[in-house]
Amino acid sequence: MGSLHNQHLNKLSGAGLLIALGIIFGDIGTSPLYVFKAIFHKSIVDKDLVIGCVSCVLWTLTFQTTIKYVLITLNADNKGEGGILSLYSLVRRKAKWLIIPAIVGASTLLADGMITPAITISSAVEGLAIHNPTIPTVPIVICIISILFLIQRFGTSIVGKVFGPLMLIWFSTIGILGFNYIDEAPEVLKAINPYYAVQTIIHYPNALFIIGAIFLCTTGAEALYSDMGHCGKSNIRVSWIFVKIALILNYFGQGAYLITQNGKSIGESNPFFSIMPDWFVFYGVAIATVAAIIASQAMISGSYTLISEAVRLNIWPKVSIRYPSNQKGQLYVPSINLILFIGCMLIIFVFEKSSNMEAAYGLAINLTFLSTTILMIFFMIRHRINKFLICLFAAVYFIIEITFLVGNGVKITHGGWLTILLASSIFIVMYAWHRARKIKNEFVRFVPIDQYFPIIDELSKDSSVPTFASQLVYLTSANNKHEIEAKVIYSILNKKPKRADVYWFVHVDVTDAPYGRDYSVEQLIPGKLIRIDFKLGFREEQKISLLFRKVVEDMVEKGEVDIISQYDTLKKHKIPGDFNFVVLEKVFTKTSSLNWPNRIVMEIYKILRRFSLSEEKGFGLDSSFVTLERVPLNIPTTENIRLHRTN
Repeated sequence: MGSLHNQHLNKLSGAGLLIALGIIFGDIGTSPLYVFKAIFHKSIVDKDLVIGCVSCVLWTLTFQTTIKYVLITLNADNKGEGGILSLYSLVRRKAKWLIIPAIVGASTLLADGMITPAITISSAVEGLAIHNPTIPTVPIVICIISILFLIQRFGTSIVGKVFGPLMLIWFSTIGILGFNYIDEAPEVLKAINPYYAVQTIIHYPNALFIIGAIFLCTTGAEALYSDMGHCGKSNIRVSWIFVKIALILNYFGQGAYLITQNGKSIGESNPFFSIMPDWFVFYGVAIATVAAIIASQAMISGSYTLISEAVRLNIWPKVSIRYPSNQKGQLYVPSINLILFIGCMLIIFVFEKSSNMEAAYGLAINLTFLSTTILMIFFMIRHRINKFLICLFAAVYFIIEITFLVGNGVKITHGGWLTILLASSIFIVMYAWHRARKIKNEFVRFVPIDQYFPIIDELSKDSSVPTFASQLVYLTSANNKHEIEAKVIYSILNKKPKRADVYWFVHVDVTDAPYGRDYSVEQLIPGKLIRIDFKLGFREEQKISLLFRKVVEDMVEKGEVDIISQYDTLKKHKIPGDFNFVVLEKVFTKTSSLNWPNRIVMEIYKILRRFSLSEEKGFGLDSSFVTLERVPLNIPTTENIRLHRTN
């Protein structure tokens, strides 16, 4: 459940608008650093092409960012939260195959989280080479990124408070710089007419390459939706007006500069820095570097949130998630921090300069956009939107995004291959973890619990069986309250019979809502066998030990259960008995009985299990009160075994 502080910021307010500037628009706000550089790098400038490209940028921002994300997709909020996994949780019951676009979108977003720091910080720092061409920028970039990832473990709440004012300075600066340069070539204003964009796409020989480069102007659009929960859709929509004006002014200013270079080659220079007065370049580089760091921080924080959601939705191995500050949404995931850092260093090592990274950038987020479009169509169907409007949305955005995908596709051999490699690796992890859970569930057998009531009641009173624990707790995956896994019954009755004063079955259901901590209690055998069902939002931390203890305390207070130890001495002094959690780790004895695709999935799953948290740590259980039992999922039968007895 959101804090009052967050609810306040989600309303339209000055603070909310400032926070939106700081954490929502960093990625898209730094795109002027590299878009036109990517298009005209080392090529002869053509005035008509410049006007066409500026027009393409303007209308891409309008259709892709303003209409699709700001006006349409922000409406698909899940109790105020956004992001591709939040959207998936809203529509996952419509069709099982929707897990594929959800995983594609999530994996490409994480790949984008590796590329963004590398390209934005490199683009900013390379501005130093304007007056000092021999300065080695790569070591500076590596140093900045290393420090950025190093400080994540300490939390970024303090730094986050200054992001808004700094990004206000950034957008004001780029807007003013662009506006001042339009006078140098006023004909750039022709780009407002979409005719020039269409003409460029249809008639220019290298149109596909240009389309791929133009797509870079909207790469941060997904962040508008992903970070909606931090400041609310109203603040995003209003602040986007200011951000878009600043971006368009800067792009038009860069376009005016390029028109003045008609017939010339801009070489290695960056139009973004070229529109700055000489005396301002040093300050411009400093402001750009700060903005690039803020954009990178937003992507890193977004990656932590994405992984925490993926863990709850069972599409990522259970990993350690820390909360370095009390601020809502402040996460730190050490394993992802390391993966992102290695990814960033790999990109810098392979490409070195931002101009070489541009080919790798864009392809990943393009696939995220397509995934969001697919999920949004099902969201509209679920909410019974007019079918004509759904078809119109699907047609427009499939045409736009597939065109961009083709444009980005031609860059695969120029660096896009690394994006595909990174995103594919993450996809394999997500899909294998999700699919392995489905395969394991196919082997789990459930039995009616009521037929075991008499024997459990008798076992609880049988003094000939040593007491295993006063309160014995099992985690169960049975959704039906009247069923239980056969392996749980086997553990209680067969695998060293476990006598207890009270038996507890605890079931955790991750809901489609981001927040919420609800529970219900069912007395299956009054005072002897109790089931607790938790319904936790997919962004809630699963501290089952604490939540269970709180429920028991409430039940004791209401007189619903007696947890006093039944040992004579302890009972006389009214000392509570001990609690013991039994966690059943379900393992395959062999995978040869599976078909080969499932066998591959299970082999990958075995590798991933070595790096994931144990079951008890994943559920936030205190290991000193946990008994871990390994149980086979598939017990080989003796039907096909032939033996010959000799006596």
